[in-house]
Amino acid sequence: MKSELAHEEYCYLTTTGRVTGNPHEIEIWFGMKGDTLYILSGGGNKSDWVKNLMKNPNVALRIGQNRFTATGRLVQHAEEESAARTLLADKYNERESDGSLSEWAQSALVVGIDLTVVP
Repeated sequence: MKSELAHEEYCYLTTTGRVTGNPHEIEIWFGMKGDTLYILSGGGNKSDWVKNLMKNPNVALRIGQNRFTATGRLVQHAEEESAARTLLADKYNERESDGSLSEWAQSALVVGIDLTVVP
């Protein structure tokens, strides 16, 4: 079922506010590989959603009508990071005319979201 969701254009990520404790939802591009969803933060670790995720990695995710609980993390391994960048660049046509990754795909912070199905 999860692989069928990979074609959706956006996902909706809900983090818990690091100060208020209130839920904060964003709409964002994503790529999926197995049970991991990858998103790129153009604002790096300065984005509010990344700061929230770093304080509390437990997040909620919605793709189409499907809801998941998940755990977010910064991608640390070079091979996983490279694969995630390529996945998103290919999905969203973020390549230069020479085939190289766009500036966004090369420089944005890579975040992995490990999914669990909500019953």
